[in-house]
Amino acid sequence: MILAGDIGGTKALLMLATLRQGRPAAVLERRYAVASFADFSALLARFLDECRRHCGRELRLASACFGAAGPVLADCIQMTNLLWRLDAGAIAAEFGIGRVLLVNDFAAAAKGVEALGPGDGTILQRGEPLPRAARVVIGAGSGLGVAYALPQGKRYQVISGEGGHAGFAPADDEQMRLWRALHAQLGRVSVEHVVSGPGLTRIYDFLRAGLTQTPALREAVRTEGAAAISRHALERNDPLACRALDLFIACYGAVAGDHALTAMARGGVYIAGGIAPKILSRLAAGGFVAAFNAKGAHTQVNLRIPVQVVTTERLGLLGAALIAARR
Repeated sequence: MILAGDIGGTKALLMLATLRQGRPAAVLERRYAVASFADFSALLARFLDECRRHCGRELRLASACFGAAGPVLADCIQMTNLLWRLDAGAIAAEFGIGRVLLVNDFAAAAKGVEALGPGDGTILQRGEPLPRAARVVIGAGSGLGVAYALPQGKRYQVISGEGGHAGFAPADDEQMRLWRALHAQLGRVSVEHVVSGPGLTRIYDFLRAGLTQTPALREAVRTEGAAAISRHALERNDPLACRALDLFIACYGAVAGDHALTAMARGGVYIAGGIAPKILSRLAAGGFVAAFNAKGAHTQVNLRIPVQVVTTERLGLLGAALIAARR
């Protein structure tokens, strides 16, 4: 049996699987709120207890792969937006796992593209896809993750990094004013400061000075943060919430378009993360694709790049399972 996990800043998905013809087949999957656990060991112990009850016996675990939101250094991950440290050797020793591999969560997501089915995404731009061409996976949630998948022989080589911490590049006067406001608070402004759940809240705070804020929206944002802004935009058509969400989407599209252009991603750009499926109707309204393609002399290049929103939250989990199986 193998283990796979996708560990983010707010939620964790875990899978116990068997191998069938070299491919993972799920035995048990669970979703947890990471805030309910002191550390990763406590989370994994809880899941393995459930697995043993489900299977009715002790487990022999051949390999595991966990994707987590942070860079991998010396087989360890210090998570970026969570005070958790994952150590591959310590996990293997504590839980009796034959081999443990840690990867960046978006490296797992990029691998998971291979396992997507026809119902797992929604197309924003059909483009003109090429076989065996570069892919980009990018997704906003608690932070912003980015990974590239580059063709190498019959497979793809996944290149992950910390693209969400690249500098934010304003595309117009309003975004320049946003940059100035954030620079005054934060110093250097990264893309993740804008394109993430906390980033949407920062955009809302920036716009409050120029637009009317209703008491209902103010109270909802105070208690729920970015989720309230999206809800008030999509369900109540609140002018301030709509403007904040549209500015967020424009910034998101521009950043995705930059990465697409960098990799010449004719194999497709996959918009992952927890936010995109929740605001899909607004993403599909056109602002995201317009910003994605606004690349001056290279607009025609980006128009040929396929773009889709991944609507399953299992992308990283599927990728981690494939990596564990192939190890």
